[in-house]
Amino acid sequence: MELEQLTIEIRKDTILEVLENSAIKGTNQLLGHFDKNVPHWFLSPWFLKGRAGEEVNKAFIYNASQHFENNCLYALSANEIKINLQWLPYLQHNAGVLKAFCYWHLSLFLQARNPNVPDIPNKLIRPALRSPLTLQRKKYWDIVLREVGGVDCIFTNKAITACDYALDHFIPHAFVSHDLIWNLVPIASSFNSVKSDRLPSIENHFDGFFKIQKLGFEIISHHAPKSRLLEDYLTVFPNLSSVSDFNYSKFKEVMQPLVVIAGNNGFKPL
Repeated sequence: MELEQLTIEIRKDTILEVLENSAIKGTNQLLGHFDKNVPHWFLSPWFLKGRAGEEVNKAFIYNASQHFENNCLYALSANEIKINLQWLPYLQHNAGVLKAFCYWHLSLFLQARNPNVPDIPNKLIRPALRSPLTLQRKKYWDIVLREVGGVDCIFTNKAITACDYALDHFIPHAFVSHDLIWNLVPIASSFNSVKSDRLPSIENHFDGFFKIQKLGFEIISHHAPKSRLLEDYLTVFPNLSSVSDFNYSKFKEVMQPLVVIAGNNGFKPL
């Protein structure tokens, strides 16, 4: 994505077109990696049986597959894969099960090798539409901002009110894959598009973020103590029962590694 300057919002068909026609050496090297072993070794069970002592290598499998030997699933060539028509009814009938099986095992594989990246299964399939933050606005941050009359944006220092603000994911939604209240903060509407999926600075922005978060928790705990949105904080503060449990160091211990890991995964800083 970075080599081709593709953003996360790009459509799948556009991505495929760019990759298929890329002249960037690094891109083609990365794509070549996927062709190194998987296409032919997936077919190996069709050719290994009964060939003791015979070398079954990449060249052999490519050759044998061209004639659908042993009724193998597909034929391999340098630039394409051709599905064996005898397998087509089976693939069409079981497509849902096969897709779910592949995604499940892929997510297990990736999660085991990336234990610090949250919610990998939901990153494999991007939802068609993001859920609106209507509930978080009306039942939480609108109440907070009306109660205090407004706050200063933690990024621009501009005053924001309940009538004019954007609700932002402090750590990008594209990384955390959730809309929990402890990662949401009201910011200046004009800055929302500028921030996009960029990472805040813990040194420059966390103190302001924490101050607004604690203020919000205190106000909602008073006005709507049974609000389910308050339960979101239990993932950060498991024993949270009052504002005195809303601990600065504990909150920072949760947020700081997420910012670092997101940065290591390619998210750019503000």
